[in-house]
Amino acid sequence: MRGLDTNILVRHVTDDDPAQSAVVRALFRKMEAEGERLHVSCIALCELCWTLRGYEYSRRDISAVLAKMLETGLFEIQDSDLVRRALEEYLQGKADFADYLIGQQNGRAGCTDTITFDRNLKKASGFSLLG
Repeated sequence: MRGLDTNILVRHVTDDDPAQSAVVRALFRKMEAEGERLHVSCIALCELCWTLRGYEYSRRDISAVLAKMLETGLFEIQDSDLVRRALEEYLQGKADFADYLIGQQNGRAGCTDTITFDRNLKKASGFSLLG
């Protein structure tokens, strides 16, 4: 298995650099043909979401990208169960995907809650506002 950096995912999703995007497509075809999987870390997913917001992708569009990645056999998503739950919260909430993923990871670590100043998480399960 090989790991992916965020910039590879950005080229794959946005096709913003035709030359690099073509190289990424060729790599993905090769890996699929060889039955190989590509590891995508939680950090790379968070960076991808942040980058896509800069490309003016909507919350729904970003959610669709992540859902498709979770369904694609080519990708081995780190903590995919937590990513799925964070994605559900992100679709219905107001905070960033990374915030919900942090909450999910903290919950798995045994934390009773995640303390935050982020008012977008005021009503989110597992979060407590400080102040």
